[in-house]
Amino acid sequence: MAHTPSPARTRTRTRLALGVAGLLLLGGAPAAYATLGSEPAAPSAPGSAATSAAPALRGEAYRETRLLFGTERPDGGPAVTDAQFMAFVDREVTPRFPDGLTVQEGRGQWRDQSGTIERERSYELILLYPAVEAKLRDPGIEQVREAYKKAYTQESVGRLDEPTRADF
Repeated sequence: MAHTPSPARTRTRTRLALGVAGLLLLGGAPAAYATLGSEPAAPSAPGSAATSAAPALRGEAYRETRLLFGTERPDGGPAVTDAQFMAFVDREVTPRFPDGLTVQEGRGQWRDQSGTIERERSYELILLYPAVEAKLRDPGIEQVREAYKKAYTQESVGRLDEPTRADF
């Protein structure tokens, strides 16, 4: 028979774990902030604390765009299938971003225009491209979003853009 801890003991353990996590985060904050500067730190002597505290930045400046595609149709039609979505990627995304992309499956929810919370199978499309190409790539990304909304009667396709560094 398994032992089940009392609710009071569980709360105490949870508080202790959160307290330890908070202390670890506070202790690590100075090292984390040190890597956010725009200029790399000056090299330090081997074996010094500065050498082991923060790794050198790697890669080049890139932009990461994530597009979020729902599969349920607001008009009540059949959900977008995996085969349909991958055909959409082949037809609309790959020609615009032939250097590579990532597709991940997921479950999502959002509030539609009528105020209903919709839960649905979803896809996340991740695109990486050099930051200097962001203005050039934007129209293609918007064309992908519009094509999906039109093809599958969607209210929207979510978009997130973040600066990042990439090394291939």
